Amino acid sequence: MSTLKGKLGEGLTTQDGYAAARECVTKILNSVWNVNGTLDGLRVIKVLGCVNSAPEFIEQHLVINGASDLLHEIFGKDGDGYHARSALGFASLPTGAAVEVEVVFELKA
Repeated sequence: MSTLKGKLGEGLTTQDGYAAARECVTKILNSVWNVNGTLDGLRVIKVLGCVNSAPEFIEQHLVINGASDLLHEIFGKDGDGYHARSALGFASLPTGAAVEVEVVFELKA
């Protein structure tokens, strides 16, 4: 969950959301690192991006590009970083977060 609070399309821009999505992935990767001690041996399977959106906001996919782009930078756009993705708009998110991201990884043997 991002520390950025608010609604995309009501005071927050697509770029604000993009940065928040990157922040979410950074937090996720820190958690994975803390548990595994490494990011080696991971493959990104799926990203779910939830965007706190005003009714007329239609750029959820561009917001969640922040998450996908960071994962591609770290794991590569092809191979281990290639993933399925959903980007959805919500009327609200817990604690008023602007963006929430979930990532499913596979541990390669």
